[in-house]
Amino acid sequence: MIFIVVKFPVRPEHSAQWLDAVAGFTAAVRAEEGNLFFEWSRSVEEPDTFVLVEGFASAEAGAEHVASPHFQQAIKDMSELVSATPSIISVPIEATGWSEMGEVAPVGGEASENSG
Repeated sequence: MIFIVVKFPVRPEHSAQWLDAVAGFTAAVRAEEGNLFFEWSRSVEEPDTFVLVEGFASAEAGAEHVASPHFQQAIKDMSELVSATPSIISVPIEATGWSEMGEVAPVGGEASENSG
């Protein structure tokens, strides 16, 4: 799997609309055959920073993602909204998706929502 985390520092005047602005891109990426997950979060410490966690099944799937028309359009669109160049971590890892964390479980043995 290719595991990617990107921090997008967004111009404050665009923060409230960021998720709406990237909604079409998000849907298109999630529909890609090689996409395993594509999840946005907002930083607790930096409220104008959005964090994207994404996974692709293979290097080939990642390359197809970057070559896609929706990726190319999103790069143009997001460039108008960011306050600085985004930071990225992109690494191949030996995994096929999320695993359960062994150290924390719900009290009472309730089923995990992230099992899969």
